[in-house]
Amino acid sequence: MNLPDLTLTNLTLTAARAGLAKRDFSAAELTAAHLAQIEAGAHLNAFITVTAEHATAQAAAADVALAQGDTRPLLGLPLAIKDLFCTAGIRTTAGSRMLEPFVPPYESTVTSQLLRDGAVFVGKANLDEFAMGSSTLTSAYGPTINPWSTDRPLVPGGSSGGSVAAVAAGMALGATATDTGGSIRQPASFCGLVGMKPTYGRCSRYGIVAFASSLDQAGPVARTVADTAVLMASMSGFDPRDSTSADRPVPDFAAACDRGVRGLRIGVPREYRAEGMPAEIEALWTQGLAWLRDAGATIVDVSLPHTKYGLATYYIVAPAEASSNLARYDGVRYGLRVPGEDLTRLYEQTRAAGFGAEVQRRILIGTYVLSAGYYDAYYLRAQKVRALILRDFTEAFAQVDALLTPTAPSAAFALDEKMDDPVTMYLNDVFTVPASLAGVPAISVPAGLDRAGLPLGLQIIGRPFDEETVFAAAGVIERAAGFDTTPRRLRA
Repeated sequence: MNLPDLTLTNLTLTAARAGLAKRDFSAAELTAAHLAQIEAGAHLNAFITVTAEHATAQAAAADVALAQGDTRPLLGLPLAIKDLFCTAGIRTTAGSRMLEPFVPPYESTVTSQLLRDGAVFVGKANLDEFAMGSSTLTSAYGPTINPWSTDRPLVPGGSSGGSVAAVAAGMALGATATDTGGSIRQPASFCGLVGMKPTYGRCSRYGIVAFASSLDQAGPVARTVADTAVLMASMSGFDPRDSTSADRPVPDFAAACDRGVRGLRIGVPREYRAEGMPAEIEALWTQGLAWLRDAGATIVDVSLPHTKYGLATYYIVAPAEASSNLARYDGVRYGLRVPGEDLTRLYEQTRAAGFGAEVQRRILIGTYVLSAGYYDAYYLRAQKVRALILRDFTEAFAQVDALLTPTAPSAAFALDEKMDDPVTMYLNDVFTVPASLAGVPAISVPAGLDRAGLPLGLQIIGRPFDEETVFAAAGVIERAAGFDTTPRRLRA
């Protein structure tokens, strides 16, 4: 086994970029160190597919380009790709047996833009099956373990658990992820990373395996706010192949990170002070507000009265869209096929074998709420409440420039702690779902540790397409918190 070079795998993405530019090390050395770290940390199960040979070739090409003066923003930098993004010629499973043999003949827009900017892909990261989950326990390829685990294995959060575990464990400098109800922000909080959910429409959904089409949004995960901004710039942009893609210019997100918050008004949604919130999360939230106030922001109390209906609304809308999107996996056109004596049995046996329990549960819920006699009572009503949630945010942003809330109601929990209670598991999304329903940008920034030494995040929510203000506030929180704690590094 090759021993990882921890001096290279502990770098931030921006530091690695500077090191490559100064020829302190080569892209080949940087990639080899991260591939060695993947091998050393194989027990974390952060990857479904490791693309070592492919990454080595990309790194060699990057070194040639660097020698010729190429200055592309991600040239030679090793990234992990959530196994929900189609990658041409590389297996894409969505964490499901249904797509186990699927090798896409095309590249998703987001990953094609990362490749355009010179990134090296070290592998396809593990995830909850079809991105349905808050723990990365529902993957058909086994659970991912949080690198912060000590005496007992902890979940990394989900659904982007493999992406965050890979970055937290030094297996990649950054990663792509997707967020439907919190699947970037909650795992980033659990693993002490920065995770950004952009405005819906900022990043193309083309080539991303669909869960809930009106909610799914790609975004980056990295170690610092600046790293996340660099990745975000490459991932963003208009795509005519996605009908929901916004035709808007891509700002200089990295420049916004140092802008500060002097003169800004930061809102505190009173409804987020949930009953039973742990005292340490309440204290961290109060501290975060103090940091922003000290940096020159004005703190304003605001109300998001329909927030309390967010989870119920989400768990009607998202499963309804999932039941529609996943109807295509029928054993006839592509993916898994389990033969049956007739067409009906082929459908039944294929879907029973191909989908795990959580995916089946959500398909059943979604089909039920869309069925005749229940559509008006559930789905239509949920869409009306969703409109009210968006209105709440719109009215709040007439008073303030951004909102500050906790990211998750707890730190990372043990693998076996909540698996038998789906409702308890769903409550992990209580602080993240409203922003997803409204389609507004939100970021999680690591800001402290709980009494067990596990990371806790703060969430900043912004106006639609005002990611710059979100990055500016995130930069303030990051600098004030001084969060530089890392999980125990893996050694062979």
